[in-house]
Amino acid sequence: MRIRPGQISQWLCLCDSTRLRYPACVSQLSFHRISYHVLPPVARITLNHPPVNVIDIAMMEEIAVALAEVESRSEIAIVVFSGGDQMFSAGVDVAAHTPERIEEMLAKLHAIFRAMVTSRKVLVAAVTGNCLGGGAELAMMCDLVITAESAAWGFPEIRLGCFPPVAATALAALVGQKKAAEWILTGRTFGGGEAHASGLANAVVSQADVEARVDQLIEELGRLSRPALALAKKAMYAWDSMHFDKGLGRAEKIYLAELMKTEDAREGVQAFLEKREPRWKGR
Repeated sequence: MRIRPGQISQWLCLCDSTRLRYPACVSQLSFHRISYHVLPPVARITLNHPPVNVIDIAMMEEIAVALAEVESRSEIAIVVFSGGDQMFSAGVDVAAHTPERIEEMLAKLHAIFRAMVTSRKVLVAAVTGNCLGGGAELAMMCDLVITAESAAWGFPEIRLGCFPPVAATALAALVGQKKAAEWILTGRTFGGGEAHASGLANAVVSQADVEARVDQLIEELGRLSRPALALAKKAMYAWDSMHFDKGLGRAEKIYLAELMKTEDAREGVQAFLEKREPRWKGR
């Protein structure tokens, strides 16, 4: 069963009336693709779609609901995104790239990133295991990123005859044009050390130390003023958010009106689903 936006408000009303603590209420919500826990000033969103944390439409909806709820709570200053030890996320559900589903998928996925760009919370990504495609985009759009050295990052969409719209829009601002072009145009996988050296992550540690480093970061941020953090983010991203929204809109148009009408894009998706090498036609 999917969560409706109104469900969280209903649970919170019930919690207030029965004097239950908010974290206990959150654990009772019917999320199926993520785990969502709140202990002010921190909210944790953990991707929980075994075996590889594929971001399907149901997960997109749940992340959007959780972000909207977090944004409405003044006692929350920090949101931590994480996955399992072996898989932050393998990326967006390739099966959703069919003609009848692609527009809905792209709209719901990009609504998450637009919400992240305008969020007044400090967004932290704790990256272990594989962090690929849409999963890498989710991590890169966080304000602060802690990555395991052993993590495997990448934007492999080009190998399916596609491209990553969010990375195409925003990655160059983080790592520079040449590095962004290299990663997007080759689709190669790279480690946590390269992600850190290139500016995609703030710190690289052993996998065993990721949670401790995140906890240290939470402690540092938790000593600061929540309004000051929120307004600092507003000032930092006021200009970038306008450019991101326009750039992503342009990338969406290219993706839907041009890319998804090519035979190669359809062939790449089909080849992936059939577990075979694509046979490019060049058109």
